[in-house]
Amino acid sequence: MRDKVVIQKELMQALTSVMDPELGVDIVSLGLIYGIAVDTAGTCQLTMTLTMMGCPLQDTLQRDITQALEQVPEVEKVAIKVVWDPMWTPDRMSRAAKFVLGLH
Repeated sequence: MRDKVVIQKELMQALTSVMDPELGVDIVSLGLIYGIAVDTAGTCQLTMTLTMMGCPLQDTLQRDITQALEQVPEVEKVAIKVVWDPMWTPDRMSRAAKFVLGLH
């Protein structure tokens, strides 16, 4: 298996291709990703949140996330855990995301 740091960077880079369809900003820049790792069996464990409970796009985002992460060679399976603690706030967004959304 390749270096874990390299794999971690590739996983996060893959997630930058997953856009929130309503906001037009990727989920990494929105600050929705809380943790990610791949075990030796190839299972990618992703802990994330959403901008609001009951998000109607949850299934779409999970499909897009799975497809993006499966592009990383070490990933055989994706397990997504959606959490609500800590609660997401706009403070988690990157500076660029805030700029795109007019929150600067």
